[in-house]
Amino acid sequence: MQPIISVRGVGKTYAGGFTALKSVDLDINKGEIFALLGPNGAGKTTLISIICGIANATAGTVSADGHDIQRDYRAARSKIGLVPQELSTDSFESVWATVNFSRGLFGKAPNPAYIEKILRQLSLWEKKDSRIMALSGGMKRRVMIAKALSHEPSILFLDEPTAGVDVELRRDMWEMVRGLRESGVTIILTTHYIEEAEEMADRIGVINHGQIVLVEEKNTLMQKLGKKQLAIQLQAPIAQLPEALKAFELEIIDEGNQLIYTFDTQREHTGIAELLRGLNQQGIEFKDLHSSESSLEEIFVNLVHQNQSERQQAG
Repeated sequence: MQPIISVRGVGKTYAGGFTALKSVDLDINKGEIFALLGPNGAGKTTLISIICGIANATAGTVSADGHDIQRDYRAARSKIGLVPQELSTDSFESVWATVNFSRGLFGKAPNPAYIEKILRQLSLWEKKDSRIMALSGGMKRRVMIAKALSHEPSILFLDEPTAGVDVELRRDMWEMVRGLRESGVTIILTTHYIEEAEEMADRIGVINHGQIVLVEEKNTLMQKLGKKQLAIQLQAPIAQLPEALKAFELEIIDEGNQLIYTFDTQREHTGIAELLRGLNQQGIEFKDLHSSESSLEEIFVNLVHQNQSERQQAG
């Protein structure tokens, strides 16, 4: 299947010599939700700006739905809707007027029925005659999404879409994004909220220091890099581990009342059976066992630290 967005060898070096992106290759598939994760300054916004035609790359090529973003700018840009992180809307305009105006900017003929549809989809219909300045922050962000969708793009970029939005509204927006995907829109989001990517994304890309560290199916990523932990609640506290159990690299917490055993979910033998036998042989009794998996946040932090260590070694 041909990707709807194809990034090849894209680099960006600013006049002062700072390199924001280094030979980035990335394919995004039609109809998926793709989450781009990375720490501040990693290059997320720069990459999105280049794909959307807002900034020029110093190397490489980008195509959107088969159109080169530089050679065929108008056609490529018409396929893309962008919701920036900053809320910048025409304060004195009504919701209806500003969304209609955005549609006209892309040379689209007026279509009141379509504008009504997206305003209803975004729970903005009751506010269509309200001035932007009178809306809450969450409503303003919905207006930004409506503006980005006004020209019927097939690709939607959401740069930190729920920044500053309360938890309830954030979940409403997740549902809305899923609905857009079901209608055929490809969605690329950057987010600081790891649970947002964990909740919504089909695939996840991690960028750090201007380079793509990893691109993987979310579920595969969590299986490959996720760790499980077994928490063992003891009948009586221990001060230190017997020599026979040190090979299991157990962590003693809760003032000696609990042991933590970390194991790889991909290994054929987790070592749990051997550990429990070892505890029994050492006369260490336990009253409860509880297992938990790594969150995507832990995986992300580990990936970034690993990438930084590799960079330091290479340097």
